[in-house]
Amino acid sequence: MTASSPPDSARPSMRPSVWPPPPPRGLIARVGDTAVRFLEHLGAVSKMLTGSVRAGFRRPFEGKAILVQFEALGVASVGIVVVTSIFIGMVMAVQFAFGLRKFGGMEYTGRVVALSFARELAPSLTAIIVGGRIGSGMAAEVGAMTVTEQIDAVRALGADPLKKLVWPRLVAAVFVMPVLSAFALVLGFSGAMIITDIEFHISAAFFLNSALSVVTMADFVAGMAKTPFFGAIIALVGCHFGMSTRGGTVGVGNSTTRSVVTISIAILIADFFLTKLAILLWPSG
Repeated sequence: MTASSPPDSARPSMRPSVWPPPPPRGLIARVGDTAVRFLEHLGAVSKMLTGSVRAGFRRPFEGKAILVQFEALGVASVGIVVVTSIFIGMVMAVQFAFGLRKFGGMEYTGRVVALSFARELAPSLTAIIVGGRIGSGMAAEVGAMTVTEQIDAVRALGADPLKKLVWPRLVAAVFVMPVLSAFALVLGFSGAMIITDIEFHISAAFFLNSALSVVTMADFVAGMAKTPFFGAIIALVGCHFGMSTRGGTVGVGNSTTRSVVTISIAILIADFFLTKLAILLWPSG
């Protein structure tokens, strides 16, 4: 008598206990996903810009909210601009003086420092440093309002969040950045002039006269003309990541980090194209 075969339920299962992980995505697929996300963010920021500008010219004009943002973005950023610009000017002066002394041209330090600050360092470094501060603040503040459904409450009351939140920050950032950059230019040049007088015995009068002999109004305009665009980038990116925040307090932290990184990269990319345009429009004499 043969033994009967065991039932199917008693047979050992041939299925693996742990399924193998899916194969890794290729490089082209990852690059494609990154490009799609970039275009999505770019489209959202562009839509936010057009929507906030249209809403901003409708009554009421949110004058009080704009003044509050002027204080929050401009006055509160003066301290960090003072410290960073003075020490950046000192570092640049020391580096250029040491380098030019090898070739017997240390008297050209004032010209090089002034031209570098006027056309590039004052607007771009100020935008990156201040942008990290105010951009993260915008992302955190707007993101907290998003996760607590305050923005949904604004919509429910019939108001436009772009007009109430984005437009005041956009206007304030656009007008504040040129003022802060001009302030950084004066302070950075002053720090360079003081340190060269102390360390290398180049008189402040000679340093100033040599700088004024080479820096023209076109150089100043070429640098300051970029700052409103930097201000718009800071405000739009900060508000965009704030309004797209998801996931509670963890999401607010992630949005803040992403906004700081994106603002820094976007300013550097925009700085390249704006510098090329500035050289065409305002070439250095």
